[in-house]
Amino acid sequence: MLSRIWISFFCLSLFAGSVFASQDDAWLVLQKASQAAHELSYKGVFVYQSGSASKSVQLTHMNYGQGEYARMMVLDGSPREVLSQGNDVSIYSPKNEKVVIEKKRGQSMFPALLPNNIEIVKACYQAQLGGVERVGGRDAQVVTLTPKDQLRYGFKFWADKEFGLLLKVATLNDHATPLEQISFSQLTWMEGQNMDWFRPKLDPSKSYVMDGDTTPPVKAEASEIDWAVTELPHGYHKVDQVKQVVQGKNAPVMQMIFSDGLSSISLFIEPLVKGVRPKVGHTMVGATNFYALVNDGHQVMVVGEVPEAAVTQFANAVSFKSKK
Repeated sequence: MLSRIWISFFCLSLFAGSVFASQDDAWLVLQKASQAAHELSYKGVFVYQSGSASKSVQLTHMNYGQGEYARMMVLDGSPREVLSQGNDVSIYSPKNEKVVIEKKRGQSMFPALLPNNIEIVKACYQAQLGGVERVGGRDAQVVTLTPKDQLRYGFKFWADKEFGLLLKVATLNDHATPLEQISFSQLTWMEGQNMDWFRPKLDPSKSYVMDGDTTPPVKAEASEIDWAVTELPHGYHKVDQVKQVVQGKNAPVMQMIFSDGLSSISLFIEPLVKGVRPKVGHTMVGATNFYALVNDGHQVMVVGEVPEAAVTQFANAVSFKSKK
C-alpha cells in the first residue's frame, strides 16, 4: 500500500514538473517572438481572415540599429498604405488623395502583437506548448494561450522555429473556435540597409492633401476628464487617454485605452447631441464587440476584440464625477 502511494506521488510530481516546464517553454517561445517582430528585417504578404471576409496586406519591416521602419500596403479593394517610423504613423489613401499623420496609441500590428515584456500577460492567461506545424513553407512552434476568465479571448500562435517571428495567430472563442486569424502566405528575410522601399506608392498626377475631416487624437489632460472607470476588470490597466475633435460635433470625443498586454479595449465618451438618437445595446462584428449606453447625458461606447462580458463590464463601470 505504501509503495503504491509513493509511486502515485512520484508520478504526480513528474506530471506537475512536465506541465510547469511546458508552460515555461511556451512563454519563452512567445518572448522570443515578441523580440523577433521588432528586431528582425523581413518582407512578406499576410492574409487577415474574419468569417467569410479576407484581406491581403504586403508588409516590409526593417531594423538596422537606427530604429524600426515599416510599410504596409493593402492589396485588396481600395488602395491604402501605412508607413511607420517608431511611433510616427502616416496613412496614405490614393483613392481620395488624402494623408493622415498620427501617433501610435496602443495599437499592435501583426506580427508585433505580443508585449515587449511577456510577464505582464501571465496573470491573465495559461500557456501550453503544442507541436510543430508548417506555415508558409516554414516550421512553426505552436503555443496556445487560454484565458483565466471570460473577459478576454484565447489565442493560438505559430512562431518560426528558426528565427522566432510569429507566422500565424488565431483568436479563439470559449469553445476554441477561431473567430479570426492572420497568417503569412509569403515571407523573406531582408539584408542590407537600402531604404528605397520606405516611401508611399503615389500617383504623381494627383495632389495629395492632409485630411481636413480627421483631426489626429491628442493627449487628454486629467483635468479634462470628469468621469472614471471604477473597479477595472481583472488584468486590464489604462495605457492612454486622448481626445479628438470630430467634424460636426460641438465637443471633442474622449477616449481611454485599456490593455492586459495582449487584449485591448477602447472607451469613447461624448456629450449627447440634441436631435441625434443615442446608440444603446450590443453589436458584434467578427471578433470585435461593441457595447453602448447613455450615462449622465453622455454617450458611452466600448469597443474591443474581447468577449461581450468585457465591453459590458467596462461600460457599466463608468462613473461621472458629481457636479458642484
